[in-house]
Amino acid sequence: MADQTESSIEIDAPAATIMDVIADLPAYPQWSDGITEVTVLEEKDGRPLRARFHLESGPIRDSYELLYDWDGDRQVSWQLTTGEMLTAMDGTYLLDDHGASTTVHYRLAVDVRIPMIGMIKRKAERIIVDTALKGLRRRVAEIS
Repeated sequence: MADQTESSIEIDAPAATIMDVIADLPAYPQWSDGITEVTVLEEKDGRPLRARFHLESGPIRDSYELLYDWDGDRQVSWQLTTGEMLTAMDGTYLLDDHGASTTVHYRLAVDVRIPMIGMIKRKAERIIVDTALKGLRRRVAEIS
């Protein structure tokens, strides 16, 4: 992915537990800021393949669909297939399992239909990535 934002966080749980939380898309509104509803449209091997999201975050309100590619409990990538305001939302969670803990790397590239200065867009991506990683860590702690 060109022009992406990346960050990582250490979570005190094995990769399988974390990937189960990531794969539970309908629960995202409980821990992911701005996501108000998620509908899984298609599954493959027990994990979401396509899903529709409803987003309300500041000035951005959108309904969009993502297509997922899962690599066991190691990695999941997604890309935008349709959106109203969003023109791109491509990302990856990469999990490095250390046994009792896991390093979660999150990469994200977002683009919108409205003109936006690159620096502001990168800052918005940084906020999304950091907020998502902290929310993921909280959610894993809640269910563990």
